[in-house]
Amino acid sequence: MEVKRRLIVVGLGSIGRRHARLLKERPDVIVEVVESSPEALSAAIDQFGPLTSYPKLEDALATRPDFAWIATPTSLHEPQTIASLEAGCHVFCEKPMSDSLASARRMKEVADGSRRLLNIGFHLHFWEGAVRMKRLLDSGALGNVLHAHARVGSYITLVNSQSRYQASCPGSLFLDYSHQPDLFYWLFGAVPRHVRADAFQAGSLEFSSDPNVADILCRYDSALRTTIHLNYVQMPECHDYEIVGDEGWVHADMNAGRVTSGCRRTREVETWEFAQDKDAMVRGEQQAFFDAVEGTRPPSTSAADGLVSTAVCDAAIRSWRNQAIVNMEL
Repeated sequence: MEVKRRLIVVGLGSIGRRHARLLKERPDVIVEVVESSPEALSAAIDQFGPLTSYPKLEDALATRPDFAWIATPTSLHEPQTIASLEAGCHVFCEKPMSDSLASARRMKEVADGSRRLLNIGFHLHFWEGAVRMKRLLDSGALGNVLHAHARVGSYITLVNSQSRYQASCPGSLFLDYSHQPDLFYWLFGAVPRHVRADAFQAGSLEFSSDPNVADILCRYDSALRTTIHLNYVQMPECHDYEIVGDEGWVHADMNAGRVTSGCRRTREVETWEFAQDKDAMVRGEQQAFFDAVEGTRPPSTSAADGLVSTAVCDAAIRSWRNQAIVNMEL
C-alpha cells in the first residue's frame, strides 16, 4: 500500500481553506492544519470535516511533515517559509512571495541552500485564458510584441477581506495584485528595467486602501512596454488583458471566459469561449507543485521567478511614494 505523505496548511483564511478543501480531495496526502484562531478552525471543520490541527507552526513542524502550504498574511511568509524549509519541508507559499524585496531575497537564499522546493502560488498560470495567450505568443502569431495591458478592478476584494488589513497597510493594492507583473513575466520571459507608478486614494467608499487606484508602467530593454491598471473601487469586478504585436493582437477577459485574437494582415478575428472556475486553477497549481517535487516538470513559479514580481511591486511602491521613475532591483 502506498504511504500517504503528510501536508500542513498554515493559515485558514479564505485561500487557506480553499487549499485545504481541495487538497483533502487527493488520495495521496494527509492534510493537517495550523491555525491559532479557534473561530477560523471551527469554520474550516464545519466546511469540510474533522482536521488534525496545531495552534503554532513550530508544533506542526516538530512532527516532521513532508509539505508546508503557507497561506498566512504576507508579513509571515518569510519566517514561516524559512522555518518550514529548515524543518525539511517542500514549501508552497501563496503569493505575494513576501512584503519586501529584502525578505523575498532571504527566502530564495534559504531555498537555494536547501534540498527542498520553494514554489510561489500564482494560479493564473493555470487560467485557460492565460494559457491561450501564451500559446499565441510562443507560436509567433502576434509578431514582435509592443504593448501589453492588464486591468483589474475589484472592490469585492475589500468587501470579502476578513482582516481588513488593506486599510492599515499602505501599498497593499500593489502586493495583493502581484499576479499581474508575475503573469507578464511568465508570458514574455522579460524583466522590466524601469517602473513608474501613478497612484492615489479617493472616493466615498465604506472600505478603502492607500492607494485604491494605481497605474503601473514597465519599460524593458526591448521595445516592449506593459501597463497595469489596478483599483479597489470597481464593482462588479473587471479582470482582463490585451497584448498587441506588429502581426496581431489578443484580448482575454477572465470574468467573461472569452479570448479574442486578430491578425493584422488578414483582418481575421477569432473568438474562443471557455468555462473555468477558481477551483480548477488551484487544483492545477497544486498538481504542478507535486509534479515539480517529483522532478517530472519544472516549478510553475520558482523562488527566482517569484522574486521578479516582488521586485516589480517593490519598484512600484517606491515610485508611488517618490513620484519618480525607479530602476528595477532583483
